[in-house]
Amino acid sequence: MSAVNLDGSVAVPVVDDPQDILALLGDRNTLARRPAFHIEEADGTADMAAYRELRRAAFVQEQELFAHHDLDDHDTDPRTVVLVAKDPEGTVIGGVRLGPVDDGPDLGWWQGGRLVVARRARGPHGVGAALVRAACARAEAEGVLRFDATVQTRNEVLFRRLGWQRVRDTTVAGAPHVLMRWPIGRIAALAAATKSPLGPLLTALASPPGFVGDDGAPVPGTDVIAACDAIVPSMVERDPEWAGWCAVLVNVNDLAAMGAAPLGLLDAVGARDAAHAARILAGLARAAQAYDIPVLGGHTQLGVPAALSVTALGRTDRPVPGGGGRPGHAVRLTADLGGSWRPGYRGRQWDSTSHRRTNELRTMTGAVAAAQPAAAKDVSMAGIAGTLGMLAEASGCRAVLDVAAVPRPEAATVGDWFTCFPGFAMLTADEPGAPPVPAGPATGAVCGELTEGVGVGLRWPDGEITEAVMSTVTGMGTA
Repeated sequence: MSAVNLDGSVAVPVVDDPQDILALLGDRNTLARRPAFHIEEADGTADMAAYRELRRAAFVQEQELFAHHDLDDHDTDPRTVVLVAKDPEGTVIGGVRLGPVDDGPDLGWWQGGRLVVARRARGPHGVGAALVRAACARAEAEGVLRFDATVQTRNEVLFRRLGWQRVRDTTVAGAPHVLMRWPIGRIAALAAATKSPLGPLLTALASPPGFVGDDGAPVPGTDVIAACDAIVPSMVERDPEWAGWCAVLVNVNDLAAMGAAPLGLLDAVGARDAAHAARILAGLARAAQAYDIPVLGGHTQLGVPAALSVTALGRTDRPVPGGGGRPGHAVRLTADLGGSWRPGYRGRQWDSTSHRRTNELRTMTGAVAAAQPAAAKDVSMAGIAGTLGMLAEASGCRAVLDVAAVPRPEAATVGDWFTCFPGFAMLTADEPGAPPVPAGPATGAVCGELTEGVGVGLRWPDGEITEAVMSTVTGMGTA
């Protein structure tokens, strides 16, 4: 009961027990609705011992798949993640492990296995299904682009219901299993979100013949290349100096992809006040100085929502098209692996440029002009795989990317690297054996090829190809 104070107010008792709190709130049914279990990462030796004991009971004693134990090298790999299901008392009632397939570099190819549920917890509780879902979510959070599992034949139906795809029959410990694959659509989703609306939107606008969907446009009757890019308004609002830097960066890269030497920039700035505009322009001016390209003029408006776009002008008498590739051409990625994730944009923007000297930046942005490949595109918001899909689409081809051969910084997972904006990264296509793209501090490697067909496939060390992009990226067609 609550007590009444002398002034007539109600004194609320202080309680610490959650059940008492629920009683005071009048919600006596909540305790009955508490989940029967929860899933977490195994914490310490006790959890691991309990999980391995469940495995021994199921796979050694109950199913007789193994003679003495089911332990293997994955159990001692420090990269292996173990997720366990616990009942309300904290007892481990199930578990699953996942991690890289081999001892080499983590290529974003993981496998799940040793899914087990205690006898008493099997049935309608859904512990096994919840562990599988948790493993899928964790794999994708770790930047994995291929996630496989070999499951006992009788469990194929469960995995299919959870969205897994059958690959083929196989055998484990002498028993029939099925190789299943969790479909990870990270690359396709990014391409769809950033590029797929372009074709329908731009049908009324004619691009110069041979340069449909290119990063810049040749100005008719001249050797001038024009490029224009806008920065996402939310980025201009919260990180104005970096937005200013990036406005220069992306436009210079657009010119560089066509082999054009920069002539100058024009900017259009919108800001809520003069102080915000000054921060945007400070970042832009610093980048223009670093790239040694003049700002020729522009337009600034105050008292409006944040906005920033830049037009860049360059010059070349031999523009390199994005759609100049052909089936049989080798694909090369040339990328600056220096730097780190931009603070606040981890997994999305790799800053390889803000610490570079002018001569280094100029060498990288002049690489396509020096090499004159058949086709080139700078890696944009669609990421490495999505941008390669754009190059392939404009070339009337399909692309296959060798995951293990793609240059990548150690600090980036494959999933993040394939879908981020990487600062400086150029995709080129040319005849096999063509000389490398001379890009100074950037790292280059042949990492795929153009073939007949559409879309982008990822080729793994075992020769398996998974689909990253199933069809065209922009819908704009061939150049």
